[in-house]
Amino acid sequence: MTNNNKAHRNTWLSTVIIAFLTVLAGLLGYLLWQIGRYGQRLWRQPRFIYDLTVNEATTHEELQAMSLMITSANVRSAMEKRRLLNDEEKWVLCAGIRNFREPWARDFGFASYGLMEMGETQVVKEGLEVFLTYQRPDGQFPVKVHSTSIADRYLHSLFRRQQPITAPIQPKYITAHNTVSLDGNGLLVIAALNYLERSSDHDFGRTHWPALKQAVAWMESHAVLSNGLLRQGPYSDWADSIARRGRILYTNVIYWKALHEIAQAAGRYGDEYEHELYTAKANYVCRAIQDHFWREERGYFITSRRHQKLSSASNLMAIAWGLATAEQAHSILDTMEIFGLADPIPTKVTHRNYPSSYVGLENRLAGIVSYHSQAAWLWIGAWHVIALARVERVEEAEVLLNRIDKTIARDGVVHEVYDPAGHHLSTRWYTSEAPLTWSAAMVIYAHHVLGRHDLLY
Repeated sequence: MTNNNKAHRNTWLSTVIIAFLTVLAGLLGYLLWQIGRYGQRLWRQPRFIYDLTVNEATTHEELQAMSLMITSANVRSAMEKRRLLNDEEKWVLCAGIRNFREPWARDFGFASYGLMEMGETQVVKEGLEVFLTYQRPDGQFPVKVHSTSIADRYLHSLFRRQQPITAPIQPKYITAHNTVSLDGNGLLVIAALNYLERSSDHDFGRTHWPALKQAVAWMESHAVLSNGLLRQGPYSDWADSIARRGRILYTNVIYWKALHEIAQAAGRYGDEYEHELYTAKANYVCRAIQDHFWREERGYFITSRRHQKLSSASNLMAIAWGLATAEQAHSILDTMEIFGLADPIPTKVTHRNYPSSYVGLENRLAGIVSYHSQAAWLWIGAWHVIALARVERVEEAEVLLNRIDKTIARDGVVHEVYDPAGHHLSTRWYTSEAPLTWSAAMVIYAHHVLGRHDLLY
């Protein structure tokens, strides 16, 4: 190679390197500029401050009043007007205000029970309308509606800043694990029909009756032909840190309840044929649940054939909603007492842990492997109270509700989840949401159910 060729090559390489470094410097500069702009926006957000009011109660009545005051304040703190993609504004109930300032189908479905007891019917109606607005033609509701990303929410929480809510909320149909979630669809149908039953808003019922039927049909499209039970993917129900899949009790109890309630409502908003059709489907699914999940020798409904543990929420809802027989109900409640599932705080998720291979990597890294097993959630505790009341074990229900009230009064807020020792779950990388409106509203509902002792219906 001649000296001229060498010089030419060296010049060309130098030019390429300089161009590459220039572009890299430009990209890094742009990235730093964007980070700086984001940091400025984040820092301009108001600081997140949640006032905790903790007063010592001296009597049982004062403790109850304090618990209801705190839970009601927790729920109302997360009620707000949000803008939709069509520029409408609707009342919504966010799942929380620090980490989860957004409406979730599942959380709202359960919380709607307490909202109705609080007289917040407009929030229930408009919250339902948000999900109905974003319902897909095939009947699927969004898992949630949101305006911020996971990273955005985490950074605002890390630096204790309020999440921005100026952008319109938009639907998300797939879970963080890229699966579809079936239980939210059923819970929204149940919430809508409970709203109609309690409010007599017949215009709402007539308007949205086709959408509610389509929501149930979408769930039915995931049923197994052999017995009509729903089959789900991993990480897709409320216990979304657990890779349980297939026919799961929790999801199918909700499916049965949605069928049962739509059958009852068909007489008012549908016709006799629909009433008979949905009644037959509900009865068929009820029998399938009994055949597939009940274990007489264990004394409870198993979670699934692979996971033959006692999952509290689904067993308690089966009692509260009348799917379990009286004998089964007493057996379940007795077994739960033997397992100590309401100690020290009502109520733990399961009576034993899932194998570690089924626990999501993010939970293992965060040190919260017990999140959906041996940890306790007050919304499950509320169903525990209601289930006991349904079978006339009122004194036991009062003991558990008193334990819940003491926990809320002690902390001054309803925490998302509690560790096996009875304190809110917290690690270096994770702190449970406070307040969690799902649990707060369910505690309110339990208070009202036990207070009037109407055995739900």
